[in-house]
Amino acid sequence: MNGKGDMHSTSCGHHPALFKDSPHKTTLNQPKNSPFNFNNIPPHINFYPPSPSSITITSVFFPLMAMTTNGLSSKLIRSFSRRVNSSTTLTTPRFRSAQRTTINTTTTIIPPPPPTAQPPNIAVTDDARDSIFDFEDTKGLFSSVTTGKLIRSAANLNLAAVEPVVDMGVWVMRSRLMQVGLLREVVLGSIKHTSYEHFVAGADLEETGRTVKKLWESGLRGMLDYGLEHTVDNESCDKNALQFIKTVESTQSLPPSSVSFVVVKITAIFPISLLKRVSDLLRWEYKNPTSTNLPWKLKTLPIFSESSPFYHTLQKPSPLTAEEEHDLELAHQRLINICNKSIECNVPVVIDAEDTSIQPGIDYFTYSAAVMYNKGQKPLIFGTIQTYLKDAGERLVETKKASDKMGLPVGFKLVRGAYMWSESQLANSLGVESPVHNSINETHNCYNGCASFMLDEVSNGAGGLILATHNLESGKLAAQKARDLGIGKDSEKLEFASLYGMAEAMTFGLRNAGFGVSKYLPFGPVDQIMPYLLRRAEENKGLLSSSNLDRQLMMKELKRRMKAYVGQGLVETENQFKSQASSVVKLN
Repeated sequence: MNGKGDMHSTSCGHHPALFKDSPHKTTLNQPKNSPFNFNNIPPHINFYPPSPSSITITSVFFPLMAMTTNGLSSKLIRSFSRRVNSSTTLTTPRFRSAQRTTINTTTTIIPPPPPTAQPPNIAVTDDARDSIFDFEDTKGLFSSVTTGKLIRSAANLNLAAVEPVVDMGVWVMRSRLMQVGLLREVVLGSIKHTSYEHFVAGADLEETGRTVKKLWESGLRGMLDYGLEHTVDNESCDKNALQFIKTVESTQSLPPSSVSFVVVKITAIFPISLLKRVSDLLRWEYKNPTSTNLPWKLKTLPIFSESSPFYHTLQKPSPLTAEEEHDLELAHQRLINICNKSIECNVPVVIDAEDTSIQPGIDYFTYSAAVMYNKGQKPLIFGTIQTYLKDAGERLVETKKASDKMGLPVGFKLVRGAYMWSESQLANSLGVESPVHNSINETHNCYNGCASFMLDEVSNGAGGLILATHNLESGKLAAQKARDLGIGKDSEKLEFASLYGMAEAMTFGLRNAGFGVSKYLPFGPVDQIMPYLLRRAEENKGLLSSSNLDRQLMMKELKRRMKAYVGQGLVETENQFKSQASSVVKLN
């Protein structure tokens, strides 16, 4: 997303080596005025956020992009693909044979899947153990990507890197042109066969399942993210909850462990007005504990710190009405039903974050569900920490300490955040300090502290961590620290994640280095998922323009395959001439 200092551009945060030789504890000198300053925090890592489908559909400008996949060019792609695929063995057997890797989210509740299932495993070479990424070997890096897919991906990413095209695509999708029936169908149809197919996993569970299987065959997993919008009434919430349950159920027809998480949006199963009311009451209770009574409040974990923003609640809110308490019970039951289904289907749930006006309510429901369901060593419910917020580090530590006292395993997904512009704009309009860090370095320090803190925590005890990043240096540093701490794929405590269609080089590099890697898979009908993607597009417009590494490496691999294609053609022609010459000699 764009904002002060282009805070979330992947070009940011190229730090020097931050790790010392110690396999457990390292330190980084922080700025004197850093708002995030843990004592004895281990190594610092810089991450990039994968707010679901951020910036994805902004690569739309359908007519030009359609040219890359239709007409004469598609014939060339098919011809080139057949020749190169047959000559270079693009999908290697090592992606398809492996020992079972279980993703049980608890040790006492969830039964293990059938022992006959064999998800893929990646053989880790000695060179991979010494270094995280090898971008010189593009053949090995993109070995599981067909040539046709590589051509389309390179075309999409190159066009998406042109910001005027991004701006034009957003303008078209938000304009009155989309109200004209025929034009709307043309636009949506063009997008579906270009940008949508690149960044979205499918229109429904069946299509998404095929995407998951392809990822699984290439050594990756999927995080299923149904692109539902915010809701305002109970009827819509009920329908959305049913869709989440169906999403969880769909994992049973897929290879075991091919789905790492199902993503749930509290805003899709709780009316927004109710979340705002709950958040206001929780804020007021934190600041005025002796004068506030919340009879509906369940056992939960800390959701505030002293540095949290409280300007959303400037005066004491009225208690929930009887109708609101009833709606609260209905909403909570929806979440319970989803959690019960996730236990039954042996797939953990990660709950997305939103803006600070409603985030306290989201954290309350997330952590109350975690108290109910997280058992043993592996959490079933994962919350999300947006580390561009000044209070993120304090909240993380407070929550982790409280969970340790309760003997409760907690799981976190760490992201940068997706609402920087709107958060700062609201704070400025009220004349208060922005809840977002004032500089990119402060944001880096906060994320670094949170990531290194949690890596040490999960290495020494219960819990889980999702490191969501598109930043190459971040992935490298995180992987090296995890390796030093002995956190590998088999530990099931750490999962790297990135958006589908993004950060492919880093994704395959981490996979080849032996780590668990998932792709965030937004899915849904093209017309339904568009508003959801467009919101992320406006917040994260700068991301695709900084995907230079992927584009360079894809072009390098395409050139290599073209040379192999031409070389094979020459060899075949030479052999053909020799065969014909031999036949002539025999006839004579």
